[in-house]
Amino acid sequence: MAPMGCLPGDFNEDGLLDVLAYYWGRTPIVFTKRSSGALDTNSYTRSEVVPGGARWYTNAATLADIDGDGHTDLIVGNFFPDGARILDARATIGDEMQDSMSLAQNGGHKHLFLWRRTSPSAVQFEEVNGALDEKSGRGWALAIGAADLDGDLLPEIYFANDFGPDRLLHNRSTPGHVRFELLEGRRSFTTTKSKVLGHDSYKGMGVDFGDLNGDGWPDIYVSNITQEYGLEESNFVFLSTGRVDLMKQGVAPYVDRSESLGLSRSGWGWESRLGDFNNDGALEALQATGFIKGTANRWPDLHEVVMGNDQLLRHPRSWPTLQTEADISGNGHNFFFVRGPDGRFHDIAAQLSQNQPLLTRGIATADVDGDGRLDYAVANQWGTSYFYRNESNNSGAFVGLRLRLPVGDSLSQTRVCHDGAVPPSRPAIGAEARLFLTGHAELVQQVDGGNGHSGKRSSDLQFGLGHVTGNELVKVELRWRDARGALQRETIQLSPGGWYTVLLGTEKGVVNDCTSR
Repeated sequence: MAPMGCLPGDFNEDGLLDVLAYYWGRTPIVFTKRSSGALDTNSYTRSEVVPGGARWYTNAATLADIDGDGHTDLIVGNFFPDGARILDARATIGDEMQDSMSLAQNGGHKHLFLWRRTSPSAVQFEEVNGALDEKSGRGWALAIGAADLDGDLLPEIYFANDFGPDRLLHNRSTPGHVRFELLEGRRSFTTTKSKVLGHDSYKGMGVDFGDLNGDGWPDIYVSNITQEYGLEESNFVFLSTGRVDLMKQGVAPYVDRSESLGLSRSGWGWESRLGDFNNDGALEALQATGFIKGTANRWPDLHEVVMGNDQLLRHPRSWPTLQTEADISGNGHNFFFVRGPDGRFHDIAAQLSQNQPLLTRGIATADVDGDGRLDYAVANQWGTSYFYRNESNNSGAFVGLRLRLPVGDSLSQTRVCHDGAVPPSRPAIGAEARLFLTGHAELVQQVDGGNGHSGKRSSDLQFGLGHVTGNELVKVELRWRDARGALQRETIQLSPGGWYTVLLGTEKGVVNDCTSR
């Protein structure tokens, strides 16, 4: 087995942060925090997500309230077929690679798990079978994104698949009953087939959500392999058309604008991540790149198998043997895209002294030191990983929100505090905040449950306000599902320039005191 990633979350809803680890060669494990005391080897209790010792090859996992019951569920995406033995040196049965470079359907399964009430020391999920059809439930998954794309606070799911079409699923679930329907884009006369959502033949590697066109709806940023003189596909920027009503007809209301926005090419892409790093109210785009660093270019060897007959692909002996000298996209750098006055994104990694060659897989973002400036870390394959602390001097004002749900099902009003003690609570995964500024398009974000390839985003929401003047309060509209699954909405007024913890309630009214109960 080999550990591939970890997903932080409050899996037993006791107000303490737990960790799910996922692997190649076995099923995921939840490590439940026992108490709020010090961290040591006795701090966690281990629980199997799936008993029975199955062999999975998990590359991505995220949290979302799949069925809208107010509790956080688990989505898992596997790469190699479930049950494969590729890491078992004693295996006597040969394993298979993908059966196509563009339409592969023989990869691992996607698994959906509903949360079930747990004890403090154990976590229990119930797997949902039959909710995904074969077309949506198989594939070589490298990244998962879950976000509400049509305004009903039920998360849609985007599976970024290697070797074939990505899948966007429309959530039609009700509490206890999971139902998804496949969405596909519509092709115009001038649209390349792979630029139609759900019809691509590319190598989906990462996915993230953010409002890039200022219409109040999340857009989708997807990374692929875009290596010049290698495999030059295209990244995707699927902008929402706002016609969310078309989802009920099976239509994905998105058009790709990656080329006109300057985000179509980078390198051998992995994680894609959006964030406002200078608090000007506009998103920047980070792109992880790189595969194998060596001294001999082995792209020609890879080209031979890529251009061969699909019937040969599934046989490992048809693939080149890559030794320690092999180099495949090993000299690129991570991209830091900033939007210019021309409306296009431009890479400024060199100006930031961040253009050194790296083999990065994951990108994690958070305001680590609480100064209102977004920081990030990169996880590198076979090399040192790095943390980048944001020390920008020209950052604008901001409003930071930590949206939380109370532990248990007790009735309470929404409570807001700037600094103070917070009752036991958990991240309000999937909750939405919409911020209104005079003279600026509304800003919208949702609490992220772990979207992407292998990096994660903090569950905090950070809104850049630009260089606001005066002491004008900012209007923030909050929408969420409470612990009973009921839709709730509140509007609050906040002063710019700080972090606020918002304990979301079930009763109308706002109390500006986090210590009240």
